[in-house]
Amino acid sequence: MADDAHLFLLSDQHPRLGAALAAVGTLECAETPAVRGWLQAHAVSPTSEQVRILPAEEAVLIPEDAERLPVPLSNEEAVRVRQECAPQPVADVESDLLQFRNTTQDWEALVHRALSAGIPASRIVSLTGLSPQDVGRLVVQD
Repeated sequence: MADDAHLFLLSDQHPRLGAALAAVGTLECAETPAVRGWLQAHAVSPTSEQVRILPAEEAVLIPEDAERLPVPLSNEEAVRVRQECAPQPVADVESDLLQFRNTTQDWEALVHRALSAGIPASRIVSLTGLSPQDVGRLVVQD
């Protein structure tokens, strides 16, 4: 595991960014002494709306004055964080892409839908288990 996400404290004056830690569900890192100590040092509960999480690749969006802590995530936890942080239409399509692993029906239509929603081809490959060549072939057709 690497630093796959950032916990941060978001004041009420900032627009809601990322996902509330509580909305993501149980994360292993939340039980570590480092995270517990960080929360305690800032006198916040893990269920507070101020405690937010963002995938590491989106950390540039965190306000400079926000307290932050990099945390490791498992693959499954990283998927949950990304889905919770994504706009609802993207989260819905990503959920369908994850479900794809259980079926092979109409995969091309699902991939087209995901591409139209703005999901990168590499993310589609990651979520579905399709080969990069199959997804790439559909990207070229669009």
